[in-house]
Amino acid sequence: MKNHYQGLLPKAHLWADVGLLNFSFFAAYLFRFEHWSGIFQHPYINLLLVANLVWIFIIHVFKTYLFTRLSYHFNTQLSKFLKAVSVHCAIMISFLYLTKQGEDYSRYQFLMTYGLFIVTTTAFRAATILFLKVYRQAGYNYNRYVILGKGDLASLIREFYNERKELGYRFYGMFEMDGLSNKLESLEAMVKEKKLDYIYCCLSEMDDEQVQDVIRMGERQRTQIRLVPDFRGFMTNMATIEYHDMYPIIQVNTKPFSSFNEQTLKRTFDLVFSVIVMILGAPIFFAVWAAIKITSPGPVFFKQQRSGRWGEMFYIYKFRSMRVDADKMGLQHSQGDHDPRITSIGRILRKSRLDELPQFINVLKGEMSVVGPRPLFKYDVDMLMEAAPHDFQRLLTVKPGITSIGQINVGYADTVAKNVERLKYDLQYLKTYSVLDDVLLIFRTVQVMVLGRGQ
Repeated sequence: MKNHYQGLLPKAHLWADVGLLNFSFFAAYLFRFEHWSGIFQHPYINLLLVANLVWIFIIHVFKTYLFTRLSYHFNTQLSKFLKAVSVHCAIMISFLYLTKQGEDYSRYQFLMTYGLFIVTTTAFRAATILFLKVYRQAGYNYNRYVILGKGDLASLIREFYNERKELGYRFYGMFEMDGLSNKLESLEAMVKEKKLDYIYCCLSEMDDEQVQDVIRMGERQRTQIRLVPDFRGFMTNMATIEYHDMYPIIQVNTKPFSSFNEQTLKRTFDLVFSVIVMILGAPIFFAVWAAIKITSPGPVFFKQQRSGRWGEMFYIYKFRSMRVDADKMGLQHSQGDHDPRITSIGRILRKSRLDELPQFINVLKGEMSVVGPRPLFKYDVDMLMEAAPHDFQRLLTVKPGITSIGQINVGYADTVAKNVERLKYDLQYLKTYSVLDDVLLIFRTVQVMVLGRGQ
């Protein structure tokens, strides 16, 4: 039987959630009032009816149950569900407020309903995934597939399913593409005999005519055809597929945060956060200014050329933590706690990272971001361009930041090895960017400041 139980899992989740929503409502009522009499009275039955209708509307809008065997994971399913529940709760509260019926219902019963709903549906999802994993590893509910191609790409497809037995895919062989027309009959016979569910076509090893022949054969045998382009080598650039009318266009993202939404979101976050820090942190700014002025002769602020986006040089602002004549000592990098150039107050500022507070001015000017790879000296730029030119070139496509994941995990980099290690962390940030990531990195930076672990 091909495509075993196709579409059953989304439907099972949909109806299970509807059932658990109603169960939670009734159970919460029983916990609150300790009897059933009254639940079928006018107010609560109306509330339950509205709750069901709103839930059906929300899951339709958010496509909560739109997933496949490959995209079915506990974390993604739970996040989709919690998103739908949050919106559902907000709508129900608004409904009760606008209709002025909130006083007719128990708040305890209302909150208990959502608590039970979240707990029971989470448990149901966990149990379902565990059952499917055990069931498929035992050899049931599996899909049969073959691969057309015998190169590296074909091996990657096979390894993918070998490492994920819980997906339930069983391998039935590879077919070389040379002289496919002669092998098409034997392939079709195998599809018919083994009742194959999928045929994977490695497009890098096939021409257009071969692909069309396989698709026609798949139509005759009602077997799904999956075309696999060779994205290796540029998937690290987060390639996306856009449709221009009926034509798929592969867009390789050579510039992170290139979309209007990403640019706007990141820039807005930078501006808002910087303004808040500079307003709320004004007493700290003044205290640091006074401490430097009293303990060390010379200017309070220090500016130095660093490499920014696209390699363009700009002046970075910091509170001065070294002696005025530090440049005369000819040292390229900091020598740590025993660096003779650092002033007494400068050691405290560096440990707490307070010396970098004026860089929020760079953020407001648009030269830096709050979170991003650290801006480097020209000396370090030349070093990384020689050690890891491709990776570092990608890092230059974004604005440098006051803090970064590389800075937190590696710290100050005074060798090629440390610079490359920090570079790898910063590249990972570019691949998984979100505002939530920025917020978490800021919290980790505050932790470094409080514990005095900065350099």
